[in-house]
Amino acid sequence: MNMSSRETTHSVTHFILLGFSSSPEMQFLYFGLFSAAYILTLMGNTAIVCAVRWDQRLHTPMYIFLGNFSFLEICYVTTTIPNMLANFLSSSKSISFVSCFAQFYFFFSFGCDEGFYLCIMAFDRYLAICCPLHYPRIMTKELYTGLVIFGWSCGFILFLTPVVLVSRLPFCNPNIIDHFMCDPVPLMMLSCSEDTTTQLIYSAFNAVFMTGTFLFILCSYALVILAVLRMPSAASKRKAFSTCASHLAVVILFFGSVMVMYVSPGSGHPVKVQKIVTLFYSVITPLCNPLIYSLRNNEMKAALKKVFGAEISVLKT
Repeated sequence: MNMSSRETTHSVTHFILLGFSSSPEMQFLYFGLFSAAYILTLMGNTAIVCAVRWDQRLHTPMYIFLGNFSFLEICYVTTTIPNMLANFLSSSKSISFVSCFAQFYFFFSFGCDEGFYLCIMAFDRYLAICCPLHYPRIMTKELYTGLVIFGWSCGFILFLTPVVLVSRLPFCNPNIIDHFMCDPVPLMMLSCSEDTTTQLIYSAFNAVFMTGTFLFILCSYALVILAVLRMPSAASKRKAFSTCASHLAVVILFFGSVMVMYVSPGSGHPVKVQKIVTLFYSVITPLCNPLIYSLRNNEMKAALKKVFGAEISVLKT
């Protein structure tokens, strides 16, 4: 039995990513749409990173976290979209076993880091609004530097276990993944044997991580909103509520779609639903984040004008 499992495991050397099955004409249309989305995502997030790096006025913890978050978004989308674009123009649509699990590891490690950064940014806003007098003393350079390192490293450490568990499953033909990326849900469905232990550990890991980070963010902003309601100034209230609403919009969009997919991987979501939900947190959210977080922020707009010497147009509410 063990020898048979090893043979079937090693029989699969690559996977086929079906992506969005359609006519060649539609494949070219998808290529154009996702290329535009990828370029706009890179441009928006790179602009934020450059503004934070080069404008001294933005060398504060809030914008340092935002700059790191934007750079994280660039890494996040680059793990999947270039390969997806190549598959639109490819007839084979194959990806090697090692490349598939490397994509799996880096995409979900960066996604895990995004969750931690959303927590860090919520914690920063809680301190700034609820404890304004103590904020400079608490949020020291040592603390925010440590938080930056924590945000980048935790995902890579925590996601080693799920990737190793899934990669050790016995895979055999057919090796076709009806998805545009190496997603763990269809990967586990390709296993020759149903490993309930791996599924249970993976589900528990995702449930604890996503529920914990999501509740931390909600509690932080609940305390922020209570503090805002006690503010005497109407202008201060509007500014604080605007910041909270923008952040919570991203949190709900990201965590809502991720929780639907990964807290219960064995629940059998329809394939089309899986792809659409994955698009939300892998393509649409990183594309919208520069608009939601920064281009409606007066300080960021001023920094972008200063750094790039151009007018930044903003969608009005």
